[in-house]
Amino acid sequence: MRSSGSSRTSISNRRAAESEAELARRSLRHEAIFAGLIAAFASILAFGYCYRNNLLLLYGDAVAHLAIARRILDSTSPGIRQIGSVWLPFPHLLMMPFAAKMSWWQSGIAGAFPSMACYVLSVAGLWRLARYWLRPAGAVVAVLFFALNPGLLYMQTTAMTEPLFLCQMVWSTLFLVAFLRQMEAGKSRPAARALIACGLVLVTAVYTRYDGWILTCLVWLIALRRLWKARAWRSRAGGAFVLFTAMLGASPLVWFAWNARQYGDWLDFLRGPYSAKAIAIRTTPPGAYHWPGFHRPWVAFLYFLKVAELGVAPHLFTDVVLVLALAGTILALLRWRGQSILPLLLFWMPVPFYAYAVSYGWVPIFFPLWFPHSWYNTRYGMEMLPGFALGLGFLVAWLIDRAEVRWDRHAQLILLACIVLILADSAFLIHSTPLVLGEAIANARTRVPFEAAYARALDALPPDGKILVWTSDHPGAFERAGIPLRRTINETDYYRWMPALRHPAQSAAFIIAADHDAVAQAVAAHPQGLTLINIVCSTGQPCVRFYRSNLAVHH
Repeated sequence: MRSSGSSRTSISNRRAAESEAELARRSLRHEAIFAGLIAAFASILAFGYCYRNNLLLLYGDAVAHLAIARRILDSTSPGIRQIGSVWLPFPHLLMMPFAAKMSWWQSGIAGAFPSMACYVLSVAGLWRLARYWLRPAGAVVAVLFFALNPGLLYMQTTAMTEPLFLCQMVWSTLFLVAFLRQMEAGKSRPAARALIACGLVLVTAVYTRYDGWILTCLVWLIALRRLWKARAWRSRAGGAFVLFTAMLGASPLVWFAWNARQYGDWLDFLRGPYSAKAIAIRTTPPGAYHWPGFHRPWVAFLYFLKVAELGVAPHLFTDVVLVLALAGTILALLRWRGQSILPLLLFWMPVPFYAYAVSYGWVPIFFPLWFPHSWYNTRYGMEMLPGFALGLGFLVAWLIDRAEVRWDRHAQLILLACIVLILADSAFLIHSTPLVLGEAIANARTRVPFEAAYARALDALPPDGKILVWTSDHPGAFERAGIPLRRTINETDYYRWMPALRHPAQSAAFIIAADHDAVAQAVAAHPQGLTLINIVCSTGQPCVRFYRSNLAVHH
């Protein structure tokens, strides 16, 4: 009888524990949904401001991303081959259905929709991740610092890839932590589900940015370490790890195969004519000084950290934020050591990655405060935003815990002071123009007026007739003019492009040649049957010449 009663008590206690755990999961889910709703409100406000002030298409890369998304459906040879070889394809596939609508392509809204969704998801995911480790006070500090960053609020209205990759970083880490916690609890089935979900997010990250490849390797190593310690190879989690490994291993191999099949070089994205290295070599005069950090990793490390700091704090306080975030991260690794805290280090992965990329990967970073006092790739520093946010959250959580021991009211004042400081920091960054917006404005200073003039010249052309033109440099002109890309013969259609260059007058009704591009060279070699009808020139940009063909048949 005692044994039966003890068994019933044990079952009752287990059911109570399971019920309590389920209530905690539901509560956490509701908190994350609420954080996402607040983020959606902030996202819409930021979009309204940026749309009204024509800020969505300031980045030339944003215009180019939308052009790639558009040409998958709208070109002389539409299809998957239009995704190219250097930029990874996942962001363009996300934008593709939105870019199919002409007005959304022209306005930049097509790029804003996926970015805004990723911003909302990243805020909700960061809240859930922070709450795995922290009480609400620390999580509030971390999420507010992240979500109210003016640079991120601007970037999530554009077609740039940073909001998407931040979302992938947050959610892959979230699922990894869930996997580790379930393994520690001995729950193999939910651990397997979390690992597969993590793998799916990482596959999208592999096809979004090349730093996603390093993130993927690090996540795989952490998962391997946990399974090795648990000796759980024969469990569901062990089987899931095999599938996880296959997914992650196949993803870059598919990209290698794509480059080999389409462009004849499995590393075309790294050393082909459109790679970062090839562009840097073409644009740097022989014997000229390259950039700070070129083949100097320590200098590259400092440049990356500085743009990361300038993106989150005023100049006078940048080093303070870095030191505080580092202190919080170290405290987390020491004090929260038994709570699956190792994945927190994933958010510091961009530091060594970009130190290497700037030094040896032909990826310069410029900002106005340091030589050469210009703007280039400052947005890369945004990848440190989750690391800074969580580091500060852990530091505040530790301070509040210490204060609560003796001065409970002081703990509340600490939280209130942190919230006020975050709001003041965001307000100051908005007032002084966020770093990434400053780069976008500088990027657009000569390009936007030129593309506007180029678009007006395109509008003056008759509404029919093929156009032979190099579109990679200024796709924004065709976007502004609302000219379908299928009307052009351009460099993305190799089988029509090369014959057209050999016989420009016979291939298209209109030929557009920019200084020194392939079409200009073709016109110089074969000028017969061409009549110059317009020239568009602008400061800091090449001149574009419009020709009418006198020999072209009906197109």
